[in-house]
Amino acid sequence: MTITTRHGVLGDEQSLHDLAARTFGLACPPGTAQADIDAFISTHLSVESFGRYLADPDRIIVIVSADDQPAGYSMLIRGPIADPDVAAVVDEKTTIELSKFYLSQDRHGSGLASALMAETLDAAAATSAETCWLGVNQQNVRAAKFYAKHGFEIVGVKRFLVGSEWHDDHIRQRALSFAHG
Repeated sequence: MTITTRHGVLGDEQSLHDLAARTFGLACPPGTAQADIDAFISTHLSVESFGRYLADPDRIIVIVSADDQPAGYSMLIRGPIADPDVAAVVDEKTTIELSKFYLSQDRHGSGLASALMAETLDAAAATSAETCWLGVNQQNVRAAKFYAKHGFEIVGVKRFLVGSEWHDDHIRQRALSFAHG
């Protein structure tokens, strides 16, 4: 298997939406209503949404592929932190958010996630940010282990709305000045 990473460009909207539709639900806790997952995808992960994200100079999307087939993506966001729980523990002037990090379920354990994380952290460091932060559902044990392995430590908690249901997330952060784990 040949693993490649690249930055997303206009024209990638459909493949990113397709990946998002297959992967977003994997990060939700068991019992999350499918209607809430579908509503989130329709509102935030549509083809049109990805068009806006790809055109936004404060966002960086990284795509990982296996044998030229897109298998996962990440999204970094620079700028103000709107969530007061995050703003209380993260310095928005020196950080960048890892807003999305998803991999097709059939590619879990393949090494693609580590390749995607390495490229994502390189892209984050290239923005001159000192740290990178993310929110991850407290029940997502697999993701928590992965993020811990890559140096993200819990620094706080926040809530995340999926459809009509609020979820509890950990806020995790890592320095960008040391090599990837």
